[in-house]
Amino acid sequence: MEKPNYKELLASGVHFGHLKKKWNPKMSPYIFAERKGIHLIDLNRTSECLERAGQAARQMAKAGKKILFVATKKQAREIVATAAKSVNMPYVTDRWLGGMMTNFATIRRSVRKMQNIERMLNDGSLSSITKKERLTLTREHAKLDKVLGGIANLNRTPSAMFIIDIHHEHIAIAEAHKLGIRTIGIVDTRSEERRVGKECRSRWSPY
Repeated sequence: MEKPNYKELLASGVHFGHLKKKWNPKMSPYIFAERKGIHLIDLNRTSECLERAGQAARQMAKAGKKILFVATKKQAREIVATAAKSVNMPYVTDRWLGGMMTNFATIRRSVRKMQNIERMLNDGSLSSITKKERLTLTREHAKLDKVLGGIANLNRTPSAMFIIDIHHEHIAIAEAHKLGIRTIGIVDTRSEERRVGKECRSRWSPY
């Protein structure tokens, strides 16, 4: 994927930040101006940071490392899930379960349970159960798949996490920091860019 140019970033509204009254002063180096109570982000700084973040992600992907895409905001769910699937990377777009990384062993047990239910529903081994029991299992599988389907093939904690809106995904950020997982974050003017990895920050927000 080619790096977006200045005009494309502008046309996409990437320069729009958050309300001025909700800003984080630590984001001042990346704010270009203020218009009608809304901060405008410096797209030159954005472009520089996108290049650095992209390079870090490319290096990890070439090394065969996994990057977990995290986007539970309604506006980003479908876009991020599609992007993650296109590059065969794990993703979380429904909701972030507390302990998803710091208690990964328990999460893996839930994933195995989901996979076992799916296998039994498909191989005919549950032919003797009632319709009500099958419906109960089907609903349980759907519930697990909605939350864990994107990380079904993730057998260990990822090398990095790509996070849409670090302010919204603060629990995911906290878990990544606790485990030393590198983070690539989309940061709004109300957030703090220091909360994401130093070598791969992306300071902009289209949302």
